[in-house]
Amino acid sequence: MHAFDYSFELEDYITKEDFERLKEFSKDKETPFVVVLLKTVARKYDELRAAMPYAKIYYAIKANPHEEVLKLLIERGSCFDIASIYELDLMLELGAAPDRLSYGNTIKKARDIRYAYEKGVRLFASDSESDVRKLAANAPGSDVFFRILSDGAGADWPLSRKFGAHPEVVFDNILLAREVGLRPRGISFHVGSQQNDVTQWRVALKTCHKIFEEAADKGIKLDLINMGGGLPARYVHPVEETCVYMAEITDYLREFFGVFDEEFPDVIVEPGRYMAGDAGVLVSEVVMIAQKEHEGRPWLFLDIGKFGGLIETIEESIRYPVYTERKGEARDYVVAGPTCDSMDVLYETNPCRLPISLEEGDRVYLFTTGAYTQTYSAVFFNGFPPLKVYVMDDLPRETA
Repeated sequence: MHAFDYSFELEDYITKEDFERLKEFSKDKETPFVVVLLKTVARKYDELRAAMPYAKIYYAIKANPHEEVLKLLIERGSCFDIASIYELDLMLELGAAPDRLSYGNTIKKARDIRYAYEKGVRLFASDSESDVRKLAANAPGSDVFFRILSDGAGADWPLSRKFGAHPEVVFDNILLAREVGLRPRGISFHVGSQQNDVTQWRVALKTCHKIFEEAADKGIKLDLINMGGGLPARYVHPVEETCVYMAEITDYLREFFGVFDEEFPDVIVEPGRYMAGDAGVLVSEVVMIAQKEHEGRPWLFLDIGKFGGLIETIEESIRYPVYTERKGEARDYVVAGPTCDSMDVLYETNPCRLPISLEEGDRVYLFTTGAYTQTYSAVFFNGFPPLKVYVMDDLPRETA
């Protein structure tokens, strides 16, 4: 057992000025809710753009599909990774051009492929023979990139097994794509969400290079590498700056694909958590503090839990920084949510060390909650409504 020590400084996650604005903006609002600081999203986009100017950024909408976030990124020139026709419709309604959209989900219905194609989407991901044949029938002549399997080693939230295929299967699908009239463009991978080991990009790029060479031997010139997501947000444990990650990854690209000239492949990155995570502050309330006879530690019950938007605390994978304005002597708390489900416990193996002075009714603030919170919240479990989201820009304002 290892307790999280939340003795960090507030300004590790938010400026004091923004925190005071956030408190003033939200003081009359019913918890729980997330406040997204749009200027943080803008800063993260600009940092990635500066660190990797040769790459196209395709924001992973599923991380945070709030319209204000999407509008901001459209204005900044981002492209977008869509996973469904519903995300497609949203982006088109907001004014994104279809040539800035990539259908990155490898699991697609034939009619959804056709719908996306009719709307102008021409870039698709695939990882199976079945999907290749559906693409050929419903999106003829489209560009396709093929996802290789990754084990997600080093990631707090691995994305292994369900997506991607072994290199030999990918190679067969590349040959099939050419045969059925598609345009095989390149290879994609995802090293796992919140990836802490930058060398995992090297492992994947080495595999990409091998497939590029094998395809060239068959007369197929691949010219695209989609490196997916994986760039980390800042949770409890420190992470390297964006420029450090991208310098390493750029070195790996040079190692396997040479210098950046007309022969160098196009590069795509699909940040989601990286782009939106640091921008969010989740505001919650202490519902109850209870000392259970069979436990040696008190239980701290919040008005949000796994089913309210913190599902990534499964197996305590994602460790959100928890902040309270209470000070003084601290102790370990088991932290749990409010629902009638025994699974709704956030941190028990790794309890939270928080002040003894905490009281019921106090507000607590969970940082780095801008990604995969509202989109994971239950619709009506125990009657609780979905997690609310507000945005703060130059001036605090609420949006629908």
